[in-house]
Amino acid sequence: MDSKAPPSPRRSRRPSTESAPAVAALPRTASVPPLRKPVNTLAIVPKSARITSLGRKAYNVLLYEAQEQGLDKEIFRAPLERVVRGVDFDSNDHALIKKHLRAMVSTTVEWQSPTTGEGAAWNVSGLLAHARIAKERGQVWVEWSYAVNLKQELLEPTVFARLKLEVISQLRSHAGIALYEICTRYKDVARTSRQHWRWWRPVLSGQPESDRTARLEYRIFKRDTLKPAIAEVCSITDLEVELLEHKEGRFIGDIQFLIRPKKQPALPLHHAPEPVDLTLVARAAELGIDDEKAEGLIQSFGSDAVASGLTVLSQRQATAFPAPLRDPFRYLRSLMPGEVDRAEARAAEIQARADPRSPESREAQAKRQARWAEEWIRRRRDQVADSIAAMSDEAQATLTTDLLQDMERRAVHPSIRKRLQNSGWQHPMVLSEMVRYFALGTLGERWDQPTPEQLLQIAAELGDLA
Repeated sequence: MDSKAPPSPRRSRRPSTESAPAVAALPRTASVPPLRKPVNTLAIVPKSARITSLGRKAYNVLLYEAQEQGLDKEIFRAPLERVVRGVDFDSNDHALIKKHLRAMVSTTVEWQSPTTGEGAAWNVSGLLAHARIAKERGQVWVEWSYAVNLKQELLEPTVFARLKLEVISQLRSHAGIALYEICTRYKDVARTSRQHWRWWRPVLSGQPESDRTARLEYRIFKRDTLKPAIAEVCSITDLEVELLEHKEGRFIGDIQFLIRPKKQPALPLHHAPEPVDLTLVARAAELGIDDEKAEGLIQSFGSDAVASGLTVLSQRQATAFPAPLRDPFRYLRSLMPGEVDRAEARAAEIQARADPRSPESREAQAKRQARWAEEWIRRRRDQVADSIAAMSDEAQATLTTDLLQDMERRAVHPSIRKRLQNSGWQHPMVLSEMVRYFALGTLGERWDQPTPEQLLQIAAELGDLA
């Protein structure tokens, strides 16, 4: 097991970075140690901005380089081409890598262990303390440093996970990378620690918690984050991961992950980590697509699908037939797997609307109006809930007492009344009751019935007026 490993002999360092050979020049038979990632950096919680999968990969490569150069250095340096590839190294701009380095410096994170009490301390800082790019004698270099309160543990960790960066390079989602790193740490004990599912959400998603995410239910987190991450780790890495749920009454509370190594032996690491590939993101930027949107497509559909789509997009822009593209990103997304079938169904629906008397047209119109109404009601409920949350604690307490009396008068099930008394009005079982009660008193009986004008406004926002 990797935890509390005895101090290991200092790893043989590379020559000074000023004369370090390129990765390709290293002998492929040489044994290269894995990244020793401190346990406190496995479950990082972003506080100010989203951490992307490419950003996390690049951070791992920088940490590997820093560990190779040693604790005695204050500032670490490496050729930029050893950290990333796919950007124009002859350009003085380097906007893409600057964006990722800027995010590493400005993104505030909490550093914590996935197991309560295992890490030596709690820390908060940026991923990097500073970063700089400079061109020297025809070669572009990147330099960086770490916060003083973390440097010792980052470079000479006592409790850590041994990570194979060649495996991480094949994972495409932040959730998949984070889950693999945490499960690698605990593979010898066959399970991760048990934490509430809300604890896992920012750790795996790489996104700070917000008012919107705080209202999302567990089933959404499981569908959008947990299941895809588990499938990705199981299909690509040397681990088999299984979700274990623990209930609190009728609802899921804590979760953890069971871990089994796969039977086939893992491939040894014979060469230094490959640089993070930004080729597709750079290509997308050249074609007019925002880099964050490009990263999102890569994470959702994979590099191969995006590469093929970019080729088609490039040809489409070159011909400008039958008319120039107005939205390159929308066109690229339409080329992704599964999107073509949806586009054909959409085209058939539009054709059916051409005859407003056809059953298909009437059915399509009814479905659209139902969708608009559902979206309007969702927003109205959110507005009402936000209005209640903005009230003073005293006003909320009074409103809670009034709601309890109303629920008793209407003979609402005792379990729901008990949730109101014990957990407050924001509990998922009570929230709809509170929203309804408050809305009836302040907005009237038609509070959840949109007008035709309001439905048209929703349709315009959704781009579904056709």
